[in-house]
Amino acid sequence: MSLLEGVRIIELASERISFAGKLLADLGADLILIEPPEGDPSRGYPPYLNDQPGANRSLYFWHYNTSKRGVTLALDREPDRFKQLMRTADILIESEPIQRLASLKLDFHDLQAIKPDLIHVAVTPYGRNEQLSDYPATDLTLMAAGGPPWSCGYDDHSLPPSRGWGNQAYHTASHFAVMSILTALLHRGTTGEGQFIDVSITAALNVTTEAASYSWLVAGSTVQRQTGRHATPGSSGETQMQCADGKWVNTGVPPRVPPEFGKLLNWLAKLELVDQLPEAVFLEMGAAWEGPFDLSLIGTDDTVTAIFGSGREALRLIAANTSAYEFFTGCQSNGLAVGIINSPEEAFEDPHFKARGFHATVEHEDFDMTVTYPGAPYNLPKAPWRISRRAPHLGEHNDEVFHSLES
Repeated sequence: MSLLEGVRIIELASERISFAGKLLADLGADLILIEPPEGDPSRGYPPYLNDQPGANRSLYFWHYNTSKRGVTLALDREPDRFKQLMRTADILIESEPIQRLASLKLDFHDLQAIKPDLIHVAVTPYGRNEQLSDYPATDLTLMAAGGPPWSCGYDDHSLPPSRGWGNQAYHTASHFAVMSILTALLHRGTTGEGQFIDVSITAALNVTTEAASYSWLVAGSTVQRQTGRHATPGSSGETQMQCADGKWVNTGVPPRVPPEFGKLLNWLAKLELVDQLPEAVFLEMGAAWEGPFDLSLIGTDDTVTAIFGSGREALRLIAANTSAYEFFTGCQSNGLAVGIINSPEEAFEDPHFKARGFHATVEHEDFDMTVTYPGAPYNLPKAPWRISRRAPHLGEHNDEVFHSLES
């Protein structure tokens, strides 16, 4: 049984919330995507199947609209049909201009009169009660306003901050919307009550800035961008390393407890690299350390500082003498958190992702082909996730959906 089987969701098409709709639809909800008669603009977004633009060829639209049924409806001309559809719905998710639904008498309080237990989620740039939400905004400008780019970039601060790739502003807001919806469904299951949920994209981004926001709010300090590591008020040691095959890794978190120092020392020995590490003596001291290893003494206690530093140097030495994947899997085997720096296509083909069933095959009978999609971002063994259908063609389910309202 799917997690959201039996739950009907109406999504008013917008690129800001399409990922939220996808997550909910892939969890088994009956999600009906409402587009204007001319179609949502994202139908024309690149990239395209075989790099050829055309109807139903946008891979962008394919990805963000799996498992959805699609209808066309002009809200301003067909409000009664929309209300008729909303009577059958559990949830409405939208990112409309803040006064539009109210002007059409289709806002939460209007819909609640015909569907008292409705859960209505509005996702807007700055929140429903903030006039700025109607200003032009893009994923880039929202990221900048919310704060994450300040923490992203390189040690060289003559370079500007970096924007995270891949619609991260919209994705972050979509995750908050989905978490809110799941919580609201639990609440409704207990109380029978619906509710209005106001998601601010900027606020959602601001609480994902790790230490940046609270460093400023609590201490008045500003974090500094650092290459491949956490932004902090002060500088930390570099962690990225080029491996023997030319690929890069992030050496991550070095040993912090005696067993980890011991495992790292044994790994060095297997690779016959101990003699190449002058700091090996400190690794031995770390492995034999009795009692807790007090990380707060790093920088003030010479012995603790040297032991901790030896772990980082050992990881650098191993990385320089192994392939990136050997380094990555070796650290995993020894309980050390590191990361291999993969391109998107390399990450997609990673054996770990494949083993977890990340690849999902979707039938595209319209092109007589099967396409491999990115699959579940989580594993729910008792409520299986799956892509149930390809993205809908424009108005593909008009007859199916609207006829069921009349029967």
